Amino acid sequence: MNMPAANFSIGNLVRARGREWVVQPESKAEWLRLRPLGGADDEIIALIPELEFQPIEPATFPAPNPEKPGNHAAALLLRDALRLKLRAGGGPFRSFGNIAVEPRAYQLVPLLMALRLTTVRLLIADDVGIGKTIEAGLIVRELMDRGEINRLAVLCPPHLVDQWQSELAERFNLQAVALTSASAARIERDLPHGVSLFDHHHCVVVSLDYIKSERHREHFLTIAPECVIVDEAHTCASSGQGKQLRFELLQRLVADEERHLLLLTATPHSGDEAAFYNLLSLLNPKFAELQHKTSANDPLRQELARHFVQRRRKDIDEWHDTRGFPKRMTTEITYQLSGAWGQFFDDVQSYCRELAESVEAAGNGNARLIWYATLALLRCVASSPAAAAKALNTRLAGALDNENCLTDDRLYDGQADDLAGSDLEPPAQWQDVGRLQDLIAQAESLSGKSGDPKLAILIEHIKHLLEEGYHPVVFCRYIATAHYVAEQLRKQFPAVTVESVTGEYTPEERELRVQAMEEAEQRLLVATDCLSEGINLQHLFTAVIHYDLAWNPTRHEQREGRVDRFGQQAPQVRCSMLYGQDNPVDGFVLNVILRKAEAIKQELGVLVPMPEDETRINQALVKAALMRRGESSAAPQQFSLFDFEEAEEPLKPLQAQWHDALDKAKANRTVFAQRRIRPEEVMPEWEKQQTALGTEEDVRRFVQTACARLNAPLEVGKRNNYKLLPQHFPEILKQRLADEGIENPLLLNFTELHRSHPVVTLLAEHLLEEALLGEKPLAARCAATVTEAVDVVTTLYLLRLRHQLSYVRRRQPYQLMAEETVTLAVRGRTQPEWLIDEQTDNLLKCEPSGNLPTEVMQREIKQALDFIQSQASRVEALALQRAEALLADHRRVREAARDVGQYSVTPCLPVDIIAVYVLLPDAL
Repeated sequence: MNMPAANFSIGNLVRARGREWVVQPESKAEWLRLRPLGGADDEIIALIPELEFQPIEPATFPAPNPEKPGNHAAALLLRDALRLKLRAGGGPFRSFGNIAVEPRAYQLVPLLMALRLTTVRLLIADDVGIGKTIEAGLIVRELMDRGEINRLAVLCPPHLVDQWQSELAERFNLQAVALTSASAARIERDLPHGVSLFDHHHCVVVSLDYIKSERHREHFLTIAPECVIVDEAHTCASSGQGKQLRFELLQRLVADEERHLLLLTATPHSGDEAAFYNLLSLLNPKFAELQHKTSANDPLRQELARHFVQRRRKDIDEWHDTRGFPKRMTTEITYQLSGAWGQFFDDVQSYCRELAESVEAAGNGNARLIWYATLALLRCVASSPAAAAKALNTRLAGALDNENCLTDDRLYDGQADDLAGSDLEPPAQWQDVGRLQDLIAQAESLSGKSGDPKLAILIEHIKHLLEEGYHPVVFCRYIATAHYVAEQLRKQFPAVTVESVTGEYTPEERELRVQAMEEAEQRLLVATDCLSEGINLQHLFTAVIHYDLAWNPTRHEQREGRVDRFGQQAPQVRCSMLYGQDNPVDGFVLNVILRKAEAIKQELGVLVPMPEDETRINQALVKAALMRRGESSAAPQQFSLFDFEEAEEPLKPLQAQWHDALDKAKANRTVFAQRRIRPEEVMPEWEKQQTALGTEEDVRRFVQTACARLNAPLEVGKRNNYKLLPQHFPEILKQRLADEGIENPLLLNFTELHRSHPVVTLLAEHLLEEALLGEKPLAARCAATVTEAVDVVTTLYLLRLRHQLSYVRRRQPYQLMAEETVTLAVRGRTQPEWLIDEQTDNLLKCEPSGNLPTEVMQREIKQALDFIQSQASRVEALALQRAEALLADHRRVREAARDVGQYSVTPCLPVDIIAVYVLLPDAL
């Protein structure tokens, strides 16, 4: 019988099936998980030693061959490849080698909070655009890389499914499937017989719409994984039948005390006390009692601080992050309803009043429909001539139910906890078709810059923004308006790439249309609110224009938050609000709703949504819509001709509720502010691990050098972009890239290209495999170089250290493997001096100043190899020191996080000597 697997420890080298392997975590007495030496994680195999034809034997790492020396550039290339390929890095954060994002210091706070909880239950309520998705992704990736979870479900609104799927893949290397009403049948049909969804797909993004039905809900509960993220969690805690079912689902999920739960929301407290404490009860049922406890020193409130984190933009300033958020510059732009446009607006108002009077005289119960027609018409008229014509052309009677017409989402901008809506124009055509034809003709005649003062002021504003280098997004309420504005802007700015994106397109098509603008020198996007959630725009755009005022302040924040958010590189983001200064609807919405919301936001730091009361809001809006514009020969000051007191009267109870919600939110912030974890407790470990794994400069140098040596040099493009040409690579590398979907030329931006990108990973793997196995490797394992960088013979040894990391958490033992790359320098030969520091690493970047004959290079390399092999005990002592340093790093982070569990670190011996490089002083 062959040697049992129990004799091999994690990190050991073994020989099986004619090649060398590294023993991986989860190996057991009966079977081994093995990764090929120099291979990738997706090449890991499992085998049973007793069934192998040849015994599995211990192996040693082969020494560099002095007969195959390379040059110094090839030496640096190997070091970069080795470092950038590391995934199970040696630092205390296990996930950092597997993520494609550089988190900011404050984003590590939820991760440290999670590490101190036996079962992770967190409510992350950071402001819009701060990066809740990244914070949640860091936590689940860390739990996975520690071996504490294997499966994940993300529950989110349907419009966020695609965004979550792409974020998990692009930023965290987690390949998720999307489970929606449209895809569920296909996914389940493709499952192997007898295998459950989460056994086959470890990561699944689930649309909340999909699990609305009882059958789907019950099925999900039977297969739910050990970790669940809930995005827009406030939509699962409010009142209402659909939301109540969601809340019950979450209650049943957390009934399993071992299940990890991350709740994400930017609006945890939107004035609905019951909903807020429902959310808290999902973290711990006892937290519901906090509704009746007011003392900040209450032990239960202090316990909640371990589970709840909420930061505003200004809270982030205390972290002194030099890459802070851009400054948001806001402005208001006004226009007058003058000339033919003003006459058209007045004619539409007169038509609406006549309708109201005729319905009132008839007494036929159509008052609600007239309310609807009035709001629909005046909203579309204020939007654009195109939207007005569309509304006037669409018959109202029969299209809407009289009782429910005022809840039609074509008219409004969604509620605080559900911003999804339709960007189709509402119908507004009533009787008297002849009169309507005149209004339609008027609307159509006003199209274009000369007849549309709103469009004219937009064009002038965009001209200034483009001159200052901004890339604007223009948000419109309706599809017809978006197409009309885009068409007019193309005429005015022929040199600018102008695109329009509306709800007519699927989410995938919307994203493709946005991405297609990336190469444009100047770009201008016109979009409806289908883009105000779900697709991030910060990488391509730097300004937001509200062409149509939203009637919901939360919608305004969502629009601006698509551009002003984590990842925005511009120092400033411009946000402009455009409105008619003598339009009573604009005036009412701006003065009574938007400005009061902004005042509350300025006081608190986050938005508190306006309480919901459709009847009162509609009543107020209709009164405002029917106000007459005043007559004045001079240009009136904005809204000075309107007295909104009568229209505002129905909203006074809501305003009182709004301020009450503000007071409660302020009190909650005082109690729940997360101030236990400080920047200085987080950043040293992150920065140390970043250096060990490879910086942006390392990635740039490696990719450029690797491509050049593979005869496929990058093409230089515009704005820091480069073009990768995979068709010129060796066939085996081309095939591997094709497997990752990279077959055609690919644009690379090194400010965004992370070390875990498939291009970087596959280049590193290819060069390392060649270096270990190839006859003429491009990356050299040994070299001898003459340089002015040293004054005495200095030998650099590139070492790979493997450590076995053991820890106990939730009374469960875990064993992991950690790897690190270390450059050891030995100065001199008679009395050698051993050095390991940053300067040592930098010697690899030295400039050669002369060439050596091949036989001299071989002699120097052999002498260096003989020396290091005679110093085995010294090298082992170095490995023990590194293990102790790694343990100290883990303990330091553990103390900062108040982590639970016990750690130990043991080096795997012997140490791998990857490469030997001799530097000879130029004076010799």
